Amino acid sequence: MLSLTSAPLSLAPTAVMGRASAPKMSFADEFTFDSKPWSSSEIKDKAGLEALAKKLNPTVGLWDPLGIAETSPETIGWFRHAEIKHGRVAMAAFVGYIVQSNGICWPWALTGGPNGVMHSDILAAGGPADQWDALPTASKLQILLFVGGLELWSENSYVLGLSGEKHYMRGGKPGFFPSIKKGGIPHPVPFDLFDPFGLSKNASPEKKAKGLLAEINNGRLAMLGIMAFVSESKVPGSVPALAGKIAPYSGEVMAPFAASDNLPFVADMLKSPLF
Repeated sequence: MLSLTSAPLSLAPTAVMGRASAPKMSFADEFTFDSKPWSSSEIKDKAGLEALAKKLNPTVGLWDPLGIAETSPETIGWFRHAEIKHGRVAMAAFVGYIVQSNGICWPWALTGGPNGVMHSDILAAGGPADQWDALPTASKLQILLFVGGLELWSENSYVLGLSGEKHYMRGGKPGFFPSIKKGGIPHPVPFDLFDPFGLSKNASPEKKAKGLLAEINNGRLAMLGIMAFVSESKVPGSVPALAGKIAPYSGEVMAPFAASDNLPFVADMLKSPLF
């Protein structure tokens, strides 16, 4: 999701013969179609990507079938941020898939009331994908809205500035998540999403750089791993190494809602042919 604060939008009226040029009108000074200089030490070209690739995997080096290295610094920053973000999500998903597939769940209720749903009830639905389908609609909406809120927070240039950082398409650090504690929220925030206990606060720059390389490599492996789990569950036998080890799933893996969710357009969406 691209930040609204980094999306250029302005209006500059054309000068009229015999009159002074009309003043430029814009919603904010940073909203402009004009290119901005890349005043950053972050990777901005093919040479930088090649150097990073050698650090990540000296054997393979830079493999760029999409030609991303030949594009602009902004595009390179976008793809680097996307890779780090998707890698983090995949690492959490990979571990979560293993935990849910092995019958591990919280011992308390998921929802309250006389007809409350226990976590064990969700676990009994089947594999991880079936467990997601079994969640109450309100639970799914809550999760999606929370993740969307984190996404909006991380893309906001003002919030990034409060943490001393810029947007990743403006020379900022790809993968950086701004502090929630420093974001000007009116009520106390005890923890940040990233490094909530401050364990890496005093780490040296060299240690942080090494950790980021490990994170990128682990994220790449996790993306392959979670897709292998999902592929085997949907098409049994498609991943020979996982044959017979993953519970099959008959639903739609790309649909956030199931037929049991009483929401507009969901039933019609599920009836639409995939190809």
